[in-house]
Amino acid sequence: MPRTIIIVTAAYGHDRIAALGGQQALLPIIANAGADGVEIRRELLSHTQLDALPELAQEITRHGLQACYSAPEPLFVEEGKLNPLIPSLLLEAHQLNARWLKLSLGHFRGSQQFSLLQQWLEQSTVALVVENDQTACGKLAPMQRFQAACNVLNLPVTLTFDMANWLWVDESPEAAARMLAPMVSYIHVKAAVAHHYHYRAIALDDAEPHWLELLKSLPADVPRGIEFPLEGRDLTAVTRHYVNLLREE
Repeated sequence: MPRTIIIVTAAYGHDRIAALGGQQALLPIIANAGADGVEIRRELLSHTQLDALPELAQEITRHGLQACYSAPEPLFVEEGKLNPLIPSLLLEAHQLNARWLKLSLGHFRGSQQFSLLQQWLEQSTVALVVENDQTACGKLAPMQRFQAACNVLNLPVTLTFDMANWLWVDESPEAAARMLAPMVSYIHVKAAVAHHYHYRAIALDDAEPHWLELLKSLPADVPRGIEFPLEGRDLTAVTRHYVNLLREE
């Protein structure tokens, strides 16, 4: 069965997306490049666009694409409390006909509120995935604790493994893959290089080959999301190149 390839709209850059007229304008590019789906980013939606998610969902379906939804929100806010926005975010994801909602972990302190989260998830058709972000909350230890708690309590929440974000928090991506791979249901494919005391994401063709070995250590049958920069005069051709590359590797 061929691998599922998702294009993260942010890969095209905020300025390019704005110049094209928003994320909806990327759908024909993504579809013509042969990708299977699109990750819509909430932070790139205007208030008007947020009110028109069902229409965007129709356009995504018309282009033969799956949808997933990413919101720049943590699952847990300060003091380990569940983010009260989660029900509304799940509703937005449902309106988008998204397969899953992606959040960061945030300030996870324990499983005390898992029963409430279970209720919210049971009331939604959308799955929840949690990503390692570029903050201390996205380091390996809290992600492991969250994974273990989900396993013990059979909470249906899995992980998005961002291959490069570990570098921002001074963690080994390879060690993280060894520890977290069984819970990974979605991979953000990304390579990065050091840049001004931090890192910056780069295209795979410009990266050292380590990314491929890391990718091979993760589940082979889960969707792969392209989140590294997609740039060039012919965005369809550039996108198609990497869709084909990640389907083969």
